[in-house]
Parts: sequence; structure tokens; C-alpha cells
Amino acid sequence: MRILIGISHPKHVYMFKNLIQKMEDEGHEIKVVAVEKEITEYLLKQFQIPCELIGKNQNTLLKKILNLPIWEYRTLMIASKFKPDIFIGQALPNLAHVSAIMRKPFIVFEDTEHVRNLHKIVLPFADAVVTPNCYRNDLGKKQIRFDGYFELAYLHPNYFQPNPGILQKLGLDYKNRYILLRFVSWEAIHDIGEQGLDFDTKIKLVENMEKYGQIFISSEKELPPDLEKYRIRLPAKDMHNFMYHATLLFGESATMSSECAVMGVPSIFIDFEGRGYTDEEEEKYGLIYRFSTQKQDQERAFEKAIQLLEKPDLKNEWVKKRERLLNDNIDVTQFMIDLVKKYDDFL
Repeated sequence: MRILIGISHPKHVYMFKNLIQKMEDEGHEIKVVAVEKEITEYLLKQFQIPCELIGKNQNTLLKKILNLPIWEYRTLMIASKFKPDIFIGQALPNLAHVSAIMRKPFIVFEDTEHVRNLHKIVLPFADAVVTPNCYRNDLGKKQIRFDGYFELAYLHPNYFQPNPGILQKLGLDYKNRYILLRFVSWEAIHDIGEQGLDFDTKIKLVENMEKYGQIFISSEKELPPDLEKYRIRLPAKDMHNFMYHATLLFGESATMSSECAVMGVPSIFIDFEGRGYTDEEEEKYGLIYRFSTQKQDQERAFEKAIQLLEKPDLKNEWVKKRERLLNDNIDVTQFMIDLVKKYDDFL
């Protein structure tokens, strides 16, 4: 089978890397087309996944729209030479439209509900839309639901075993208490018009949390001088090992909040709408606490973080919650592989 995979976000690299390795080991041919965003190309190189770049992510909706025809043309040229049997990826317009032109199946793996305008130009061209069971929306006959989250495609124990040796690069060991703060750019297509924590709140977080552990910041944007000294200096490929041993994550990233959840790390998640998967990780398993971006809710989030940090047995409590989550959910990579290989049976 010849499979063309579209990647436009660092998370997609992790989502598909085990699928790519297993499918190639079985003799299938894989072609990856990628839009560079943050560290996407870096991660592909680190995991030795060849790709063809078709462009760079743009920071405004207008620029995204203007670049789309270029990305679609480049995807069409690559696909015409590769001649894929199937296209897979998240809700990517270039894959949707090129797969339709070539009359080949397109499987969308989707977990973000509020990219509604994007879905309008992608999902009509999809043959299947694969979502977690907790996905809020009914997408009709094309929708295939599964028990799990896409973070389990790479953080399930079948694929991820934490390496405490990574902490030595930061002068830490597994006994150290440290807190990770995550700030996003708010430039994704689903974030347009929204904003997160302001500068004063970020300063307050650092000043008040330092008494509970060392502070590290991961940020998509430049940090002011007062906060730059806290920026984590660690290769991106090692981040999940670092996150696994953290005492707490406080931030604006749905992906990192869910990653912490499936690793058994407490997470405070700031977002205007949330996701179906973070809802379930909060309401069913108690692994995440989500708060809105409203100022009053940000204050409540800060209070909750302090409450968690003062718990004497926080880590063990979250390990037990994680065990329940893992028992309830599947090996998502294997599910994705089975679906791609047998897609005729599912459609």
C-alpha cells in the first residue's frame, strides 16, 4: 500500500510516527508532506522520517488563505508522482482536495471541535472522519469513534517508557519538584480572536509557584526579560520525558494538557472552549482542570494549582487515575494501522 500522510503541526509528527515505522516495517510505502510549524521539520528529522515541505505555517487567517493554493498545488505535484492508494491526516484542506482530484480515499483523524470553518471545506471530501468517543460533535455516517485519545498513539506504555536520564541535562533527578508553564501563540486557526494569560498573570504565576518547586517555561512566543531566564533549554524530542516527571503543568495548550493526563501528571488548562478529550480527562478521570480565559477564571485556576501543589501525595494520586484511564482505552496506533489497512471494511 502507498500512503500519503499530511502533517502541519508538531503533534501530528508524534501521532503518526509509530504508524509510519510499523507500516514501513511491513513493506508499505509512506510519503509525508509537511507544513512547517515551530519544530515540525526538526521532529521529523529527529525521528528519521523523510518529508517534503510544501510551505510554512502563517500567523494570520488571510495569509493562511492566500497560501492554501500554493500548498495544494505542491501537494498535487508530489501526489501525482507518488501515486498514493490512500491519504491520511488531520483536517487538512490540501489533502482533502488533492485526494478528491485523484479519486483516492482520505481518512481524517480529528479531535478539535471548534475548527468549524475548516471542517466545512475539508470533511465533505473525506471518506472517513475518525474521532475519540468523547468528541462532542456528531459528524454523520462518515464518523468512526474509538476509545482513546490521539496522545495515546505515542504516549501509550506500548510506545513510551520514561527515561529519567533526560533530567540530568537540566541538573535534575526524579526526586526534584518542578512546575512547567506552557504559553501558546494564539495564532492557530482555531484561536483567532482569542487571547490567554496576560503578562502580569504570568509574572504572578512564577512568583507564587516558585516556593513549591523549580519553574520552567515552554513558550511559542518570545518571553519578556523577566521570564526568559525560566525558558526550558531541552531538545524538543526529550520534552515528554521531562513532562512525565513534572509536579504540575499550568498552561494554555490542549495537547500538552492531554499529554500530561495520559502520563499521570496534574494539569491546569486555560482555554476559551476546551476540547471533548480534555472534558473527558477532567470529568471522568479527574486528571485535568480546565478554566476559561476570563480573568476571574484565571484567578480560580491559580488557586486550584496552589491547592494541588500543597497535596502531600499528589503524584501517587495521579498515577492511580492514569491507570484507570489506560485500562479504559486502547492502543491508538494499532487501531489507526488496522483502519488504514482495512479501510474498505470500515467505509
